[in-house]
Amino acid sequence: MYNTINIKKIRLNKGKNQSEVADLMNISRSTYALWESNNNIFPIDRLVDFCNVFSVSLDYALNLTDKELVIKAPIDIDKSSARLKEFRKEKGLTQEKLAIFLQTNKSVICNYEKKRSILATPFLYMICEKYKISADYLMGRIDTPKYLDK
Repeated sequence: MYNTINIKKIRLNKGKNQSEVADLMNISRSTYALWESNNNIFPIDRLVDFCNVFSVSLDYALNLTDKELVIKAPIDIDKSSARLKEFRKEKGLTQEKLAIFLQTNKSVICNYEKKRSILATPFLYMICEKYKISADYLMGRIDTPKYLDK
């Protein structure tokens, strides 16, 4: 499972308690607490909301980099789906091979690439962690850098 240690660190560095963050995100404190403690999956669209509230990158929030870049941008589903497909082909992965790596099925990958759904947070983390590609890049929030150097 992905490591959300930076979520709590970001919150504490900004001097906020869980209730304040929940209010900023228009959710319950208990929902936020479950995400922060990694007891529930932080949905990618809500994780981006969190990143935008605190002006940090997905890469930093997901603990994929130590660099605390200031990014405030939404997910671009058109770029995201195209970039996932481009990345997959660049690495010589079929939809089936990527699905096996993510322990899902080919139709899930197909749905991401056809813009029917947004890449799930754990899948995004697994791809970025293994291939050192930027989550912000894959989600269409930035154009560079494409790859991370932690």
